[in-house]
Amino acid sequence: MALQLKSKNKVFNNSVSYFLTPVATMVFLAIAHINLANANNDSIEFNTDVLDLQDKKNISLNEFSRAGYVMPGKYPFKINLNNRDLADIFDIEYIEDPNDPSMTEPCLTPDVVEHIALRDEWKKKVEFAKNGQCLIPETIPGMTVSGSLAKETVTITVPQAYIEFTSDNWDPPSRWDEGVPALIFDYNLNANLTRPADSANTQSVTGNGTTGFNLGAWRFRADWQASYNRTNGQSTDRKWDWSQYYAYRAVKELNAKLTMGEQFLRSGLFDSFRYMGASLISDERMLPPNLRGYAPEVTGVARTNAKVIVTQQGRVIYETQVAPGPFRIQDLSDAVSGKLDVRVEEQDGSVQEFQMNTASIPYLTRPGSVLFKIAGGRPNNMEHETEGQGFVTGEFSWGVSNGWSLFGGAIAAGDYNALSLGVGRDLLAFGAISFDVTESRAKLKTDNKIYTGASYRLSYSKRFEDYDSQVTFAGYRFSERDFMSMNQYLDRRYRGVEFDNSKELYTITFNKYFTNADLTAYLNYNHETYWNKPAAKRYNVSIAKYFNIGRFKNINLSLTAFRNKFDNRNNDDGLYMNLSLPWADRASISYNNMVTRDGNSHTVSYFDSIDDKTNYRVGTGVSNRGRGTIDGFYTRYADLATLTASTSYINGDTTSAAFSLQGGATVTGHGAALHRINTPGGSRVMVGTEGVKNVPIQGFGPTTETNIFGKAVVADISDYYRTNTHIDVTQLPDNVEAIRTSQPITLTEGAVAYREFEVLSGIKTMVRLALADGSYPPFGATVRNEKNRELGIVTDNGSVYISGVNPNEVLDVHWDGSTQCKIQVPENITTAEFNSLLLPCTSSPSVEPGYMPAKAVPVGQPAPVYKPAPIKQGVAPSQRWLLKPPDIAYSTDYTE
Repeated sequence: MALQLKSKNKVFNNSVSYFLTPVATMVFLAIAHINLANANNDSIEFNTDVLDLQDKKNISLNEFSRAGYVMPGKYPFKINLNNRDLADIFDIEYIEDPNDPSMTEPCLTPDVVEHIALRDEWKKKVEFAKNGQCLIPETIPGMTVSGSLAKETVTITVPQAYIEFTSDNWDPPSRWDEGVPALIFDYNLNANLTRPADSANTQSVTGNGTTGFNLGAWRFRADWQASYNRTNGQSTDRKWDWSQYYAYRAVKELNAKLTMGEQFLRSGLFDSFRYMGASLISDERMLPPNLRGYAPEVTGVARTNAKVIVTQQGRVIYETQVAPGPFRIQDLSDAVSGKLDVRVEEQDGSVQEFQMNTASIPYLTRPGSVLFKIAGGRPNNMEHETEGQGFVTGEFSWGVSNGWSLFGGAIAAGDYNALSLGVGRDLLAFGAISFDVTESRAKLKTDNKIYTGASYRLSYSKRFEDYDSQVTFAGYRFSERDFMSMNQYLDRRYRGVEFDNSKELYTITFNKYFTNADLTAYLNYNHETYWNKPAAKRYNVSIAKYFNIGRFKNINLSLTAFRNKFDNRNNDDGLYMNLSLPWADRASISYNNMVTRDGNSHTVSYFDSIDDKTNYRVGTGVSNRGRGTIDGFYTRYADLATLTASTSYINGDTTSAAFSLQGGATVTGHGAALHRINTPGGSRVMVGTEGVKNVPIQGFGPTTETNIFGKAVVADISDYYRTNTHIDVTQLPDNVEAIRTSQPITLTEGAVAYREFEVLSGIKTMVRLALADGSYPPFGATVRNEKNRELGIVTDNGSVYISGVNPNEVLDVHWDGSTQCKIQVPENITTAEFNSLLLPCTSSPSVEPGYMPAKAVPVGQPAPVYKPAPIKQGVAPSQRWLLKPPDIAYSTDYTE
């Protein structure tokens, strides 16, 4: 079959052979329509003489005859901006083109323009027509706007210099979604039952979580915790506490988070304490990923237009074009550290090359950046009672230059005051270092004495690229005896006690990867001395090795040694060994040996993942007292919650069982759903699938199926990070088809967003349509449901492949720009019966149920004229349209 398309300037020829005419013709029309969408706006003439059709005059291709033409009206379109899809679906109205009345153009409202994220200087220059409702694209030089009804997409291109910075996984603030009004209740419940052999049974249930509601940009939250403890024959203890009440929101203009209510001080300089008040804190998550944390800037001078390439060990980590003159590259990722190779390729053929050495450390800030934390209020306790005088505090970190950072802060609280100053320095090849001093001054009314003291802290970090190792010496800290933190001051003033008066604290963390041996080593050592009690010490040393033995690959052997010492207690020493052998695709067998002061235990266990949502482990062994043991552990990431269950049995000693449930409930104006959670009170997306249940939705983690109301909640969302919430089409039920399978979204912290997916649920089949006079709807007519969604295109002899239809559903048949007739799907119909249906297309099938073909005829002969059929007792009107002739067959012998 060949189809020739003619225009004034172009001729489109497509010649393809088909074996199944109805399906192939629709595929061809879709391809032809896509080709036309890229053509110019000239009228296109279809040469129907080359179509292999019996009734060439009964063809309606008017809707395809003008390239890029979309009938006036509103359409749900997605927007593609500079080759990136925006998160939302927009109702785009197509209006008459003022320059060409025969064509239409999309109307971009101020809301759509806001999502384009123009820079401030260009926002002021844009102009609108139609009473300020439709953008005039010509007011933005270089901007183009085009639409495709087939793709349901409006494509916009804008010069990159005119819009705010974007990256693959980050959107500018104008595109952040604050969500919809919502109620949430998140919980984490744990139950334990213990049956000792020689004492009373105990039962305990503990829980904690977050509840609250969202209103606009504000998140109102209350954290709760509860416990129930019972020992047989003894008293029962019950407790419920609201641990803190607070509200917060994002302040986009400052890249900061505003919190009001009960909270803990967030500080890199001062010890944290609880208070009632307000805080405004820089939130680096609001910045583009490449501007978060510390990373050096690359500076140089380009002699001509040049390309700057930054590499690390041969891997390109940054590449850009610069104009002649000085340049500064400030958006390297904060994960970049070590030696950097910089290459400047000039347009005149010359090349500049140099190296930079850098390291990363928390107290270094990007050059030119200022981070801040401001807070004020009154300290309070867990009983919500305020203590002490009101206070204000502030701190900052300023990137002075490419190698230096200054930071400092202060607390002013009447009888307690503290001041801190510090400096950070990038030592290039020698790593990075920071040093700060904090001075405190406290007056205690118990002895009317003023205590003044200082605390000194030194931090160092360095990654040794050549040795695949990294050392962090994060804190030698020395505090004078009379130095006090705010918590220490409150304890001594209101409780008359002195806890943990620290003297010295140092921590060493080191890790090393031995490439040739495929072995990893890790060391963590902490030592703290006190002015008022014995020292505490903790270390952890581990090594892990992967190797192969015969057909067994990726065998893992790990050894861990540890020591914990607190107060005057005996050392808690231990040695742990694990040998893990892969057994199948998802399974493994392992042997564990634990040696402690209390003895030696051995366990052999089997682990298996049934699927992405379910795993379990069973084991048996000998306890440190020489008694046999059996234990098991089960985890299920269900749609409604995350469930874990475990049990253990020690012969002649103890039998115990534990159960935990972690999940949440979210209610919006669109519906409600129970679901798994990621962070209590955190961000989430409620997804609707137009009432269709069992549709698998996925974020970062395992899929979640929609409930009986067609709703699901995806909670594994990262704030200020573009998340692609999508339908897992590989797990869709057979009778469900997704029109749009993914929707990207960027949420502010704590937001509850709502997204609706277009989903068709119903039978997919080939049917034939016939008009009352025996003819067929024209070639190219479309079948649409009540939501005006196109379900299929009519081909020759009234054949059409439709999807997502259900018994007793009324569908529109559309051509020449409007609905011409309707069909009604019979009720109580099976898929097999569907494949032999000849459906009448009438003006109103619901009031003309008596029309049905008098006789069925094979393909190739004209359809019979409809005439009234007698009403039979007990036969539903829609069933009178059902035609199941054994002699109807669709011809598949079509040649070019």
